[in-house]
Amino acid sequence: MTAMAKIGYSCSLEQFHPNDLLDWCVQAEHAGFSAGFMVSEHFHPWTPQQGQSAFAWAFMGALGLRTTLPFGTGVTCPGFRYHPAVVAHAAATLGAMFPGRFWLGLGAGEALNEHIVGGQWPEVGIRSQMMFEAIEIIRELFSGEVVRHHGKFFNLESARLYTRPEQPVPIYVATAGPINAKRTGRLADGMITVGAADAKLGELWANMEAGAREAGKDPSGMPKILQLHFSWAPTDEEAEQDAIREWPNGGMAFPKQDIRNPEDLAAMAKLVKREHFVNRMLISPDLDRHVENIQHYLDLGFDEIHIHNVGRDQARFIEVFGREVLPRLNLSPTPRA
Repeated sequence: MTAMAKIGYSCSLEQFHPNDLLDWCVQAEHAGFSAGFMVSEHFHPWTPQQGQSAFAWAFMGALGLRTTLPFGTGVTCPGFRYHPAVVAHAAATLGAMFPGRFWLGLGAGEALNEHIVGGQWPEVGIRSQMMFEAIEIIRELFSGEVVRHHGKFFNLESARLYTRPEQPVPIYVATAGPINAKRTGRLADGMITVGAADAKLGELWANMEAGAREAGKDPSGMPKILQLHFSWAPTDEEAEQDAIREWPNGGMAFPKQDIRNPEDLAAMAKLVKREHFVNRMLISPDLDRHVENIQHYLDLGFDEIHIHNVGRDQARFIEVFGREVLPRLNLSPTPRA
């Protein structure tokens, strides 16, 4: 994309009451978080200590009324708790209510949220296949035609969406591997990822762009979106305590998609120490370091970065970053090789 990059606010429904988050989203819009809002879509929090897990689809209806910026799911799984038709129905309704503002972020899912309906929890390769088949169904339903689908994982009988936006809701896929990145380029409208080594991000983007070209699309028009977790507080001790207490999952290097219960992850979190966050999540009271951290990803070429400070005092974080961090960022597009 050639437009200026933008910074957004990550709405952590795992941590905060939805009414509080609505107030903070209004504050974030006024503070200059111009990319809008990435809304977590969980049934459970990562740990019981995080303490919340509101229904994102209800929250987003209120979010659309309270703010004027774009927003979307970061991310939802279209295949266990929800049939893809239900996801398409919800997305089309928000798209119709808030034209040009809602985007649909999809992922392959985590047992933490999806095992609640029972049944087998498949390997990640199968879950990815399910997600991409779900995208095909959602795309077909967005067309407004009557859809019948009998696939490997999903069936659909004579379904049609009657309430739809004039333009289909864009679909962005959370991707961390090169094979899925290529599929994302072919089937989706953009890619979401989290912080990783620069070389890995470059590989993901190259594969996404190759997949887009195979599908006859221009990859330069496909947003590359980052969710960036960190811990900022006025003192180093507070920042460290916030990271370990509020977001220990940020210090866990192993995959977490197969963990079924918040209590299990909390037991593992007892082993997490500050050094486990190194090269995974910045912990610092130093605003200069946070400017440098965010700017690094802007310079790599991300179009949107949705930032999540893991501490409890979101109002202070929004006020301080809106005044002292966002104005210092260079948002001009950086050409990629």
